[in-house]
Amino acid sequence: MIHIQIPGSRDLTIENILLDFNGTLAVDGRLIEGVRERIAQFSDCLNFHVITADTFGSVKKELEELHCFVHIIPEQDQASSKLSYLQKLGPENTIGVGNGANDERMLQEAVLGVAVLGQEGLATKTLMASNLAVNHILDLFAYFEKPDRLIACLRE
Repeated sequence: MIHIQIPGSRDLTIENILLDFNGTLAVDGRLIEGVRERIAQFSDCLNFHVITADTFGSVKKELEELHCFVHIIPEQDQASSKLSYLQKLGPENTIGVGNGANDERMLQEAVLGVAVLGQEGLATKTLMASNLAVNHILDLFAYFEKPDRLIACLRE
């Protein structure tokens, strides 16, 4: 669990990170360099959940030996599946992270929605539903090490 006090806003108590896979943690079905190490680094204080339709059929292999929960959803109505999973986790202490149009509702409902502008791009409606946008997924992990960066972005 991570606690972050945001001046002029609500304090965050984060237990879960709910992440999209393709376009967020991976490009073309392959984990982005450095992600494996960062998940391993923070898995003792955060629960990592990866939710995906697994377009490339590689998510389980790419995330093997990591302490994270993988949830594969059907191709149809992915936005609703992601939102439903978030609601089961508890949006009040879950960060939602994604880049695709099917991540919009998840980011909007999570206590903190993080949009990732990576090599696969970022859906504008997902960007507008987020609280924060990062250039690279590793920027998200840097907030856990240096929470003052997050505070600087979110304080009012």
